[in-house]
Amino acid sequence: ARHIPLSQDAALVVALAGTAMPFAHSAADEAERWLRALRLHGQVGSVLQALGVGEAPLVTDAEQERSSGAGPTRGPENLDEVTRRATAVAARREADTVGTPDLLFAVFEVYGALFDRALYMRGTGREELVERLAAAGSPQ
Repeated sequence: ARHIPLSQDAALVVALAGTAMPFAHSAADEAERWLRALRLHGQVGSVLQALGVGEAPLVTDAEQERSSGAGPTRGPENLDEVTRRATAVAARREADTVGTPDLLFAVFEVYGALFDRALYMRGTGREELVERLAAAGSPQ
């Protein structure tokens, strides 16, 4: 597969997530950290902010930890896995760069229900987010 570089926004998201991952205490916490990084940059960040997704969950961490049943952390290999999958998504759409929407879809694939839960705890969901992204158009 050809090398597709990260857009500036996507590179910032990956860098932020990368610095946050070593401090995650569960896979659910990793998903949270991806969401926090994604809401700060690019098209996905704009849509998340427009949806009113805040920095902190609407439910406290203690409540979340008790009910999440989230397994152990997945570590740095997950950062690579998300980046690899995002590149594949960008390649399928024949893009010149990997954008934040590509990262988002890769995070959906890698974290699944854990990421859905992070969105839900901030008052939104995968369907609403994808619909808004589609309405906003594709690029970065």
